[in-house]
Amino acid sequence: METRILDSSKQKDVKRFKSLPFSLYRGNPFWVPPIPGEIEFSMDKTRHPYYAHSEADFFVVESGRDILGRILVIHNKNYCNYHKENTAFFYYYETVDDQHVANMLFSAAQDWCKKRKISEIVGSRGLLRSTCIGLLVEGFDQEPATGMTYNHPYYEKQVLKCGFQKFTDHYSGILETHINHKVHDVAQKVLSRGKFKVITFKSTAEMKTWIPKVDEIHHRAFSDNPGFVPSTQEEFEDLAGNILALADPRYVKAIMYEEETAGFIIAFPNINKGLRFARGRLYPFGWLGLLLAKANPSVIDVEVVGMLPEYQGLGGNALLYSELDKTISGPHIKRAEIVQVDERNFKSKSDMDTMNVVWNKTHRTFRKVISDY
Repeated sequence: METRILDSSKQKDVKRFKSLPFSLYRGNPFWVPPIPGEIEFSMDKTRHPYYAHSEADFFVVESGRDILGRILVIHNKNYCNYHKENTAFFYYYETVDDQHVANMLFSAAQDWCKKRKISEIVGSRGLLRSTCIGLLVEGFDQEPATGMTYNHPYYEKQVLKCGFQKFTDHYSGILETHINHKVHDVAQKVLSRGKFKVITFKSTAEMKTWIPKVDEIHHRAFSDNPGFVPSTQEEFEDLAGNILALADPRYVKAIMYEEETAGFIIAFPNINKGLRFARGRLYPFGWLGLLLAKANPSVIDVEVVGMLPEYQGLGGNALLYSELDKTISGPHIKRAEIVQVDERNFKSKSDMDTMNVVWNKTHRTFRKVISDY
């Protein structure tokens, strides 16, 4: 066995990195293939906006023609500057059930960090803030939300044996019951005062004009949260493109206070059925499966529910949760999933508990101190 840094400019190496999960999860009813083009774009250092300010490398452990493990090691300099930290991240971790392979991957990752005088490594966390955070440690009998990580249960043991410790958890859960009707009554009273209003969208074109406000509100609402990092303009344009590609106007709403955007709801139709059909490829027919899955969802993934603090005491929260309840109440919707609430975000966690969310998945990040650079 040997460890190798892939040449991400070579299509052969990109295919090798992408291929491993398809064999690791063969026959697993819960694993979902990646969104077509995701891996290819992440490995394209000439196109992906992350590489304009930071660096990353893709490693594999090989035995002959077989790929036994893979990992992406990331040094996000913008994140480090924002938080005044000296941190690297790992992402796309996949491996066979062999501790020796795990040791080889993390040894290579640590050597990469030491060459750059990086003092710690944390993961799992991707190139952009919109990617899934953490490895799955609870909820292996549940299907993930679109784009969220599903992995084998033995990954946690491998990571801990490599010297990592738990850093933080992100929870996801099912909104099984509708909220108390009194919340809707309060929301109606809030609307009747004439200060608040709800903006709904009929088309992707309408959403496109509003998307830049998402970044502004997201920064104002979450900039003090642990782990937050501002996006560059190019990174946000990529994020906006993903929102527009995956979102359905039926499940996106803006909450306005007079002429100011006070909050928003961004929910996506779960397209896992289409992703399984596509198997990581748009062509020749993958696009059709994705299109049908998006048009006729039975599950809604609630990615963002945000209200600026200055509007919460004015009844904004009641209006926000009333609208969320309406958003997930379509005739064919069987359930809605609240995605990745940070355990350190006590307000959001408490609000979701009040909304009767049943937490059924935990994604955990792990941290290892390498040196005292």
